[in-house]
Amino acid sequence: MRAWHVTRHGEPAEVLELAEVEDPTPGPGQVLVRVRAVAVNFPDVLLARGEYQVRPALPFSPGIELCGEVVGLGDGVSRVALGDRVVGSRIGVLSELAVLDEREVFPAPAALDDAEAAALTIGYQTAWFGLHRRAALQRGETLLVHAAAGGVGTAAVQLGAASGARVIGVVGSAAKAEVARTAGADVVIDRSAQDVVAVVKAETAGAGADVVFDPVGGTAFEQSTRCIAFEGRIVVVGFAGGTIQAVNAGHALVKNYGVLGLHWALYAQRRPELVDAVHTELTRLIDQGSVRPVVGEVVAFEDAAAAVQRLADGGTTGRLVVRVS
Repeated sequence: MRAWHVTRHGEPAEVLELAEVEDPTPGPGQVLVRVRAVAVNFPDVLLARGEYQVRPALPFSPGIELCGEVVGLGDGVSRVALGDRVVGSRIGVLSELAVLDEREVFPAPAALDDAEAAALTIGYQTAWFGLHRRAALQRGETLLVHAAAGGVGTAAVQLGAASGARVIGVVGSAAKAEVARTAGADVVIDRSAQDVVAVVKAETAGAGADVVFDPVGGTAFEQSTRCIAFEGRIVVVGFAGGTIQAVNAGHALVKNYGVLGLHWALYAQRRPELVDAVHTELTRLIDQGSVRPVVGEVVAFEDAAAAVQRLADGGTTGRLVVRVS
């Protein structure tokens, strides 16, 4: 089979190579999946650079979420059957065939095509756990979403709107504003031309945002601390802006807000039953038309390295998906 390999650490376009490797075989409790589509995620960029919290031995395949068909079963598998169309998450799926533990795959929602289904697991699970498990977002509250035109950002906007929150989305350019607005943002701020703090305060009559969903970090986090409401919650999801900020505990005390970390993979490891329940809830929301992954573009398998580089360069909206088969 063919698989993309990171051969050394660096920028994705420079270190990703397409290789011919032996077909994998599922072990006990594992499934073999013929990959149909892989959604590109920022961790793919970090994996290529050697900056992710997990550092696989070189060479390795990136790719952390897929949609595909089950074509092989290891001993003891009971969650899926041959021929099932599934979604799932595991490092190393940017290949024509992938092996995952059976706990790492879920039924693909019938309402989604392969590209949309590939873009479901990481973004929507992250957004759901951030908004509901960590921040306990309530109907009628104001939700501020940074990078609201990106993959996880559009998921957070949709889920926030579906829960009855008023959503303010922050985007990096006027060209991205409509993506966030279509996803359900009531107000869209173009940070390249507007003062994020001033707009949030104006839109909330000075009260600030009750919940902030921040996959950017750095300056975005600092802005959030200046427009967070009394008893507000800032959910730190990632650092796509390139800066890992320090948290000023004194400021959090004086303004009475909380800073909450979210590492979704820990739920998959430690509380897999919660991940199962959220997948069921997301499927329900998809079936009723409340949420749907925003796929900005689908590219060929041969163009995967360039696609990961485009995400690294910040030139994408919605989800960028690689069609594999």
